[in-house]
Amino acid sequence: MSRLILRCFAVATLLVPVSAFAQFDIEREPINYLKGPVSDPISRLQMRLDEAEVRLTFDLKSGYLESVLKTLNVSETSQMLVFSKTSFQRNRINPRTPRAIYFNDDVYIGWCVNGDVVEVTAVDPQLGGVFYSLDQEEVDRPKFARHTDTCTLCHASSVTQGVPGHLVRSVFPDSVGNPILSTTTYRTTYQSPLKQRWGGWYVSGTHGQQRHMGNMIAKSSREPEAFDVDAGANVTDLSKLINVEPYLAPHSDIVAFLVFEHQAPAHNALTLANYQAKLALRDEEILRKMDKDPDAPRTESIQRRLDHSADLVLKHFLFVEEAPLTDRVQGVSGFAEQFAARGPHDKQGRSLRDFDLQTRIFRYPCSYLIYSAAFDGLPSELKAIVWQKLHNVLTGVDQSSTYQHLSAEDRLAILEILRDTKQNLPASWRK
Repeated sequence: MSRLILRCFAVATLLVPVSAFAQFDIEREPINYLKGPVSDPISRLQMRLDEAEVRLTFDLKSGYLESVLKTLNVSETSQMLVFSKTSFQRNRINPRTPRAIYFNDDVYIGWCVNGDVVEVTAVDPQLGGVFYSLDQEEVDRPKFARHTDTCTLCHASSVTQGVPGHLVRSVFPDSVGNPILSTTTYRTTYQSPLKQRWGGWYVSGTHGQQRHMGNMIAKSSREPEAFDVDAGANVTDLSKLINVEPYLAPHSDIVAFLVFEHQAPAHNALTLANYQAKLALRDEEILRKMDKDPDAPRTESIQRRLDHSADLVLKHFLFVEEAPLTDRVQGVSGFAEQFAARGPHDKQGRSLRDFDLQTRIFRYPCSYLIYSAAFDGLPSELKAIVWQKLHNVLTGVDQSSTYQHLSAEDRLAILEILRDTKQNLPASWRK
């Protein structure tokens, strides 16, 4: 095949809309999900366990769970309880014994009463979600086992935009926790109306006149949507619904849900943007090699792909199209107070973790994940574009309708907070 034909084929491929790249061959370079080096909190913990630098303790109530949470700095106040059978330990899950989920900024942990394993998803800056389990049997040297095919069937599918990531679902559950598939199920994000959230979950906390699908079981498979949402509203004591004794906390905190439903899709967006950028930069390198010009200017198609990836990150980080809150939301576990206290705080004591919880989740709507290894690990070419676009929004240069939800006061506050708290800002941000 002639060099001209090869180049025409390559250019035509690059002009395919970005949405067509939603499914990735994650096993190949430049992603190399299965064989690439892993650097996530679990791989690092396993190295420490192997070197006997740290030990996990086992107890009869929760096995290794409590020790794993403490070692990874995951708060028990983040506990959320799900009773729909949407996990591979589905035989352990029902409305009487829900599965518990805990999380921090880069780890998600699942636990079932009398479960065989502790389930973990850790966020790797280059690979995205990496899936592990830890056997609930006491041994001298606990070993986290990494899983690929069994987990990525759901967690690297079209629902997660083809990347290894995180999935939050809201369903109409029957009396044993099975989702009623003859009716609607919802993929839950920070953009979802509260009335569509938390089906199949227990939720504790207050939310005024707002209603959700939590704390309820469908009475009929013929009319699964015909249940009394008022009965599941503003529940502050879960012991009236289930036996909370087997769990580390008696709560399933509503504020933890709000944070979780921002964070999980934001992690997916970071992974997707990372993958897209790597593929675009690989294609750019191929074109330059074909032209025998390593310094050739960036093509419009490559630039569009990088811009698209940057916009994807920004839309999640700046809470574009966030579902509004219409009444004050208040948790009961202490999660909100612990989360907000973590900072970092600027010179005026402000933080991107400060909550609003009256009209929106956060007081200063820019994601705290901007401090994360997942963000810092984006390809430098992509990150430079994200920084420039974000600066344009915060300084008012970008007045597009996409970001009209941010007031001038919001933009200035976020700009000042980042200048005080984010390391390695571009020099242009300091002017």
